Amino acid sequence: MPRFFSNKRLILLLVSIIVLVALISFSLKDRQHASLPEQLVKDVVGFGQSLFSKPAHYITNVIGNIDGVLNTYEENKQLKARLSEYAATQAEVIDLRSENERLLNIVKKEDDLRAYDSVQATVISRNPDQWEQKLIIDRGEVHGIEKNMAVITSNGLIGKVVLVTPLTSTVELLTTENRNFRVAAVVAGTKVFGLIEGYDHERSELIMKRIDSRLDVKEGQKVISSGLGGIFPKGLLIGEITEVSTDDYGLTKLAYIRPAADFSMLDHVIVTRRNVTTDPNGTDAGISDKDTKGEDGS
Repeated sequence: MPRFFSNKRLILLLVSIIVLVALISFSLKDRQHASLPEQLVKDVVGFGQSLFSKPAHYITNVIGNIDGVLNTYEENKQLKARLSEYAATQAEVIDLRSENERLLNIVKKEDDLRAYDSVQATVISRNPDQWEQKLIIDRGEVHGIEKNMAVITSNGLIGKVVLVTPLTSTVELLTTENRNFRVAAVVAGTKVFGLIEGYDHERSELIMKRIDSRLDVKEGQKVISSGLGGIFPKGLLIGEITEVSTDDYGLTKLAYIRPAADFSMLDHVIVTRRNVTTDPNGTDAGISDKDTKGEDGS
């Protein structure tokens, strides 16, 4: 009897192995449809997997979104920093480009001053109380600067030297309130002469007075230094006429002139000294004693 049971167990084991091999071989066949047991097993396993996978995917997506937000925040900070650097670099490039253009214009202007000695200078100080009147440059007596020398920028005339020390000079601007400061001027391309006397702070424009009322003066015409006063070289651009009217007595005309130079942004300037030539009679060529009285200090 024990032996029968022992044989029975062996037979059952063999049958189980045969059935298992048969099932494995059956499942490995290339079939279009799964059997019913397979369907049940797959559905049950799939349902169980979905119960775990969906929350897992949700949590993974939330973590991914949070990580993405953090990464976006960091990238945003980096981009803002780069934008700030770019803006700073762009501003520096614009400033360097502007300075380069001014320096090139100064070099060109120097070529236009063949009849004059010129000294390059840098503005080192400007008193806020006299912002519209005076500035100090880094050139003085040791550099050949003298009182009453004309001072210009690459754009046009700005003033003259009124005080000189060994290493610095004080420049009085055309925008000064000093009524004795005058510049002999002429409308470019014409014989319309006058004097730059005064500055209208409300209009931010120079005033050209003592223009012959019989002469025709129009808006848009350029005004330059006439060179007849003996201080300012001839042909330096002063500005452009914006309006023409008569004086209080109606005997002469006056014109408002928009300055060619930007008086609020003065850094590089040129100090000029006239190389005066004389005629055979020994008088200054192109300068009359009568007209010299037009400019202060002449």
